[in-house]
Amino acid sequence: MAYAIDLFCGAGGMSEGIIQAGFHILFSSDINESVQATYMNRHEQLGLYQGVNTYFHRSDIRELDGELIRSSIANLQMFQGRQLPEIDAIFGGPPCQGFSRAGRRNPNDPRNMLFREYLRVISEINPKYVVLENVTGFTDTRFYGFIGVTGNTYEDGSLVPEILRKEFELLGYRTLEPQVLNAAHYGVPQRRNRIIVIAYREDVYPPEYPTPTHTDDTALTIADAISDLIQNDEVKEDVFIGLTDYQLDSINGRTRDINGKPISSLGVIKNNELSRHLPIIKERFSLFKEGEDGTTLRNRIVNEGIDISNKPELVKHLVINSKYESDIVIKKFRDADVDRDLINILLTKKNIRTKLDRSKPSATVMTIADDYISPFEPRTFTVRELARIQSFDDSFEFLGKRTTGGLRRRVEVPQYSQVGNAVPPLLAKAVATQIIKANELND
Repeated sequence: MAYAIDLFCGAGGMSEGIIQAGFHILFSSDINESVQATYMNRHEQLGLYQGVNTYFHRSDIRELDGELIRSSIANLQMFQGRQLPEIDAIFGGPPCQGFSRAGRRNPNDPRNMLFREYLRVISEINPKYVVLENVTGFTDTRFYGFIGVTGNTYEDGSLVPEILRKEFELLGYRTLEPQVLNAAHYGVPQRRNRIIVIAYREDVYPPEYPTPTHTDDTALTIADAISDLIQNDEVKEDVFIGLTDYQLDSINGRTRDINGKPISSLGVIKNNELSRHLPIIKERFSLFKEGEDGTTLRNRIVNEGIDISNKPELVKHLVINSKYESDIVIKKFRDADVDRDLINILLTKKNIRTKLDRSKPSATVMTIADDYISPFEPRTFTVRELARIQSFDDSFEFLGKRTTGGLRRRVEVPQYSQVGNAVPPLLAKAVATQIIKANELND
């Protein structure tokens, strides 16, 4: 049996893949109470019970150390009267906000320093293998005034990958060249690029990165993933042509419990509640063609015009907020005779919103529910639909609030965020399987 630790585990996307690959997770940790509830609930489904054969510790990683982790593992019932095993691998994805290209980056963001704490824990546990996952912005981030876990001081402006390679070297590890892996190339119906760094102790067999199982041309699509989840019978009749292999795997379960039995959803679909959109929101969503974002839609309106005669709520909204009567408003949009202010009244200023294309993999699943419009209906995706797109099994239930907003997002991790922040399990499985293969050669 191969034993693993999962740090910054979130709701458990990485852990799902680790378990699917054949690891037994002895210790895991995250700072948030919401993800703890989801994570521990899932592990109980799998027969992984707190204090019996696994241990979850909720804390900031700065409060974790090797002694606490070893003590937690030593006190597990499964090891009473037995010698403790060596830890084969530590997996982790330090919070990525400071590295993300999606927003303003700050090289001195304190969240960036959490990857140093990750290295500190590695130095104290000394596992055979280490996997670090992060967003691609990780590769060109620079640190200033950085001091490593061994006390090594780095020149201001040093690139994070260079620091990481040197830190691992000083800790007695070699590293594979970091690679950007696209989840769509590993059976996930989603274009999601992530940087993966693999390190291995100098006394163990070197692993390899996983070989892609899919290409851009053969990647799974949104329809492949979620067409069976459509709740409107009329829409489903036009779209759903039978269960795909991916849908069957999601229903029957890819993740096996402690006894080797896959966890089926038994046909029960949880976390599939539809958002209650106002009529005007539905009408606004219905303006988008598949594959269009707000900018593309604006350009189409300006260049081609658009028919809003069957959008009564939007017409009323335009009349109230402009100087035009309804017939004039309808004509102006049909004739492409509109200015920016009138388009802003129609669409709002949010240009990032996109209606996804059913015939392609999803764009990267985000934590905010209304960034994407379903290709099948004028609505946002459900939590379950996004979980499917992330490659979670249907039996994996997300707990806590469904969504939240405003300042509460700083402390709460609702279901949508749990899904959006997760490592796609099938991507994690592909990487973890390579670690298993290398580890078996050490015996």
